[in-house]
Amino acid sequence: MELDDRSFEPSLAASGCFDASGCRSVCQNCRVRLLSVCSALDDHEIHELDAIMHHASLAPKNTLFSQGDAATSLYTITAGTLRLHYDLPDGRRQIVGFAMPGDFLGLSLEPRFGLTADALTKVSLCRFERPRFMALMERHPSMMRKMHEVASHELAIAQEHMVVLGRRRAEERVASFLIKWWQRLKRIQGPSPTVPLPMGRQDIADHLGLTIETVSRTLARWMRERIILDVPDGVRILDAARLQEMLGN
Repeated sequence: MELDDRSFEPSLAASGCFDASGCRSVCQNCRVRLLSVCSALDDHEIHELDAIMHHASLAPKNTLFSQGDAATSLYTITAGTLRLHYDLPDGRRQIVGFAMPGDFLGLSLEPRFGLTADALTKVSLCRFERPRFMALMERHPSMMRKMHEVASHELAIAQEHMVVLGRRRAEERVASFLIKWWQRLKRIQGPSPTVPLPMGRQDIADHLGLTIETVSRTLARWMRERIILDVPDGVRILDAARLQEMLGN
């Protein structure tokens, strides 16, 4: 079942605001605003988004929504990481991606969610009731155009991932994942050689169509070759050029 606001921390306490008027600047001051669909709205228009936004948080290992749930809400992630996966009839799962700050969930116009989203870390997000959000987009064509850009970008990512699964060798798949994740993190927190990996190696394997043993062996070999260094909760990239070479870049 999709979680409702009773399962989340109240937005006022989380943001430090204690009355409705004082919270009108939450969207305007959001640190991931320029990374999200909200960037389509100017400072005057953003107050309309504030008025329909519910701030929420989700504890690690909890589910935001499950495959088949009614898609009554849309979400922008402001902190943390979610795992997105399809649940197959035989009990297996296919991890299609990992959502991070700035990502928007629920874009599909289908009445039910086509995948499951669960938290790998503590997640903060903004929830919007679908009818009110859709009405806002109709009033602001710039936001509709931004949503189309997001949809096109997501399609391009999905197509690229299909190429990775179908044409890349195991080592190339792991290198591609690590580089892409590193690049996504840089958009949020700036350049850093340290790459936090909130997902486990089994998650990486399920995402890349590999076994956990293959992923573990590949990372271990790169550590021996001083391409990466194992650090708490992630890795540090020591030789980015070597990783790029594996992809022919």
